[in-house]
Amino acid sequence: MKFRSFGKHGFNCSEIGFGAWAIGGSWGAQADTDSLATLHAALDRGVNFIDTAAGYGNGRSERLIGQVLRERAAAGKKENIFVATKTPPADGIWPPSPYCKADERYSEKYLRENIATRLDCLGTKKIDLLQLHTWTRAWNKNPTPFKVLRQLQREGLIGLIGVSTPEFDQNSVIDLMRGGWVDSVQVIYNLFDQEPAAELLDVAQECGVGIIVRVAFDEGALTGKFTPETKFAPDDFRAGYFQGDRMSRAVAHAEEIKKDLAGTGYTLAQAALKFVLAHPAVSTVIPGMRTVAQAEANCGVSELPAMPTTLLEKLHRHNWRRGVWYGGK
Repeated sequence: MKFRSFGKHGFNCSEIGFGAWAIGGSWGAQADTDSLATLHAALDRGVNFIDTAAGYGNGRSERLIGQVLRERAAAGKKENIFVATKTPPADGIWPPSPYCKADERYSEKYLRENIATRLDCLGTKKIDLLQLHTWTRAWNKNPTPFKVLRQLQREGLIGLIGVSTPEFDQNSVIDLMRGGWVDSVQVIYNLFDQEPAAELLDVAQECGVGIIVRVAFDEGALTGKFTPETKFAPDDFRAGYFQGDRMSRAVAHAEEIKKDLAGTGYTLAQAALKFVLAHPAVSTVIPGMRTVAQAEANCGVSELPAMPTTLLEKLHRHNWRRGVWYGGK
């Protein structure tokens, strides 16, 4: 496993992190025994960064992570595992609209109560990284939630502070980085969605902000496992994400990428992760892992040679301006 600096914050994180949404639910049936085994397998292979959230099974993902860390500590393992979690806005539309009020969706009372729950679920006294799970550009002029989080940081309840970008307007967090409000940003960046390379990633590097990349596989389309006939259960997140003709369109685009990978030695999934890691601003990429085999495959990508510049440049042509596949679009 290779390690990278987490922005300017003095922490070297594994370049492959553990995305813990699927072990919490919403991605089909998942046994806790499989989740625990997968977490252990990833940590055994050098992963030291785990990303979770309140909304991943209403704390289920966090509780599993806490259990694994306690088990490893009890076994005498000396590890520094960095756990990032997220607090969602209080009940209301997602993502917040331009008319939402920051002090209503992320009030101090709400933040304190929610973070207390996060601490309880994880079984810890301090959260390594607390991220707001979404944002709106409307709050940039007076980002009061981050003022509250800085106070909680001073109280010792939080280590670092971050934000997860709203899918529709990822660049809305650029002002937050330049204003020094966030220590990290979690962003969608992949072979289809390359827009962060235009500005966001460079600003993060200039400001010393850690970058966590999510959706590197485009919810599975960039693993090479799907066909136009692939279907998901109604309670699986991907059933909505790939509704209508989205699956056939995504598979067609993925097949074009495979053509460029012919003879390179990379599978589509390996190339998807290596492409993301090629940008120097990226601190870690957090593919979802549900099985030991997935943990082994994803962690193994770190051991592969860096993607050649000629191939990187060739893959730029797959930037796909499809809009955002959320909210029924």
